[in-house]
Amino acid sequence: MKEAFLAWSQVLLLWLTLAPAPSALSPAAAAADWPQWRGPNRDGRVGGFTVPRAWPKTLREQWKVTVGVGHSSPLLVGDRLYVFARAGEEEVLMALDAANGKELWRSAQKVAYEMNSAARDHGKGPKSTPVFSNNRVCTLGISGHLSCHDARTGKVVWRKDFSGQYPNTSPLFGTAMSPVVEKNLLIAHVGGHDKGALTAFDAETGKVVWSYEQDGPAYSSPVVADLAGARQVVTFTQKELIGVEAASGKLLWKLPARSAYDTNSVTPVVYKDTLIFSAEGQGITAVRPVRRGAAMAAEVVWNNKENELYMNSPVLEGNLLFGMSARKKGQFFCIDAETGRTLWQGPGRMGENAAIINAGAVLFLLTNDANLIVAPASGKEYAPLAQYTVAASPTWAHPVVAGNRIFVKDETTLASLTVAE
Repeated sequence: MKEAFLAWSQVLLLWLTLAPAPSALSPAAAAADWPQWRGPNRDGRVGGFTVPRAWPKTLREQWKVTVGVGHSSPLLVGDRLYVFARAGEEEVLMALDAANGKELWRSAQKVAYEMNSAARDHGKGPKSTPVFSNNRVCTLGISGHLSCHDARTGKVVWRKDFSGQYPNTSPLFGTAMSPVVEKNLLIAHVGGHDKGALTAFDAETGKVVWSYEQDGPAYSSPVVADLAGARQVVTFTQKELIGVEAASGKLLWKLPARSAYDTNSVTPVVYKDTLIFSAEGQGITAVRPVRRGAAMAAEVVWNNKENELYMNSPVLEGNLLFGMSARKKGQFFCIDAETGRTLWQGPGRMGENAAIINAGAVLFLLTNDANLIVAPASGKEYAPLAQYTVAASPTWAHPVVAGNRIFVKDETTLASLTVAE
């Protein structure tokens, strides 16, 4: 018995010696990963944020580095950040140490691109956010190049150019949809104005598994959900909102969504068994996919005409839907997701766009003019708790919240800011 106790003690001592101390973990490593557009579940929700007892007067800048132009949002996986941007005539994917912003590797490809004059103010940088899966980082460039990189080294594993397949390889104002990974499939809408295909590629090899070729791409991004007994990819195309079978690409249902300038740009939100979306001139709508014999259809549950989304994608906290309406030159709102009833609307003239993160008790609302607003996730009223200027140039990219840190991409730089009392 004594010998067994001594042996057990030695094992315990060895384990304590080798185990990493909790203090050795960086805040980024301890926080949840942010591996794709709008976070782990593509819904703008982040866990692990602790609301401070008192909000500081300013956010402390840990570091800031120049990464290039573009609206693509950074990813955070473990202790690495992945940033997709443009430097001169190259599209660059780089890995940074999240602790200090130090560059670990970069992969650059020459990509010539001419902006549509109507979108020239947004620059030639990529707008699509990469996706991280199985130690790969996959990017969709502004001109439609689809690439998959080794996340450890930056080496290009495979790369697709669709110029020989479609008359145009990006929509009118540049590619903006962010790919999604479903099981072993990388799903992206490739092609350009009037002709393209929502396509599933084998994530390891780039081989086409299925494609839905009925329309050109939109600027919004797909989500994957189980609805009406089917695993389906839901996305806007240039002229429609569709649901296709995730494993095969078979069309399950579709709704018309034609806009004046083909600018469908809002990522749909899944609420229980319904989908919430916004189409130009139609306010905000919730539909429920249902079976009708062998077919499927999307039935309208409610429609709210008091608010309308443009570029801004909303978030959910319980049954509360928060977003920025395009009306009144930018107006935050809260809607009851069960009924579609407007619970409150904030003041107007808040900006052209806002990237919204749901951190549970609070919302982070980052407007395109670098104004970060912290507000309660409440259905009672719009009552900001704090407000910060977080950059010196426009902030169109979605921020990342990890622990007490906020990573903010502005026109050309990426900064790590901390919420410290």
